[in-house]
Amino acid sequence: MGEHARPQLTGAVRGATGREAETAIKVLLADPEVRHLDEEIRLEEVRLGRHLRPRYEALQHRYELAVREDDHTVLQHLCAGKHGEWGRICVLKAGHESVDPHWGIDEEGQPVAWVGSAPDDD
Repeated sequence: MGEHARPQLTGAVRGATGREAETAIKVLLADPEVRHLDEEIRLEEVRLGRHLRPRYEALQHRYELAVREDDHTVLQHLCAGKHGEWGRICVLKAGHESVDPHWGIDEEGQPVAWVGSAPDDD
């Protein structure tokens, strides 16, 4: 085997490794401190979302109208981040991340702003 070659994992080993990782993640996410920090982050995202609402609310309306009218011209220029799994769709134009946070409405209808990408962006 070459210096950088990796051995192929069998399906059983790959499955066991995946289950171990999933178990470790579940344990970590259940930790009270992690849950507390998660709630603090959520509250700050809502606070920032409310603060930015006057600036971005018209963009939310533009997004909703584009979805209703199936206006691909508007939709294709929006942020491509995949935040829908968390009930969030960023309604800003693509490329905004260097200046502005993501902004949209969460699954409860609250304005929310967040920094960074969701795990499924990769």
